[in-house]
Amino acid sequence: MSRDEKTKQSWEVIQTELSQKFGGSEQLDIDAIIYLIGIQELGKGVRNFKKDDKINIMHIAICTLLEPFGYYEFDYYDKEGWPHFKIMDELPNLKSGEQTVLIKEAIVMYFDNKGENG
Repeated sequence: MSRDEKTKQSWEVIQTELSQKFGGSEQLDIDAIIYLIGIQELGKGVRNFKKDDKINIMHIAICTLLEPFGYYEFDYYDKEGWPHFKIMDELPNLKSGEQTVLIKEAIVMYFDNKGENG
């Protein structure tokens, strides 16, 4: 089985499991899963967040997901306990589909590293 097929299968397992836990009767899309990862990494539990906070939560997730690829590095927690990252390398110019593949691969790696996949 190729790496791409393994990533695709692992992604589908993660998407199904998270959808069953958090999606009610709906399948979660990639943005919803990124948001859940951001909530997890923020560590403040589920609560109502303002729009700006939701954007920042997504940013936390993206930085966390792309950290193993060398694009970001954790820097510090601010006084409210929000993590901050520094840019280590410029993201390559990727087409939309390529971005999706990279993020799905990063999500699979994230859950593999957390021991929560398969």
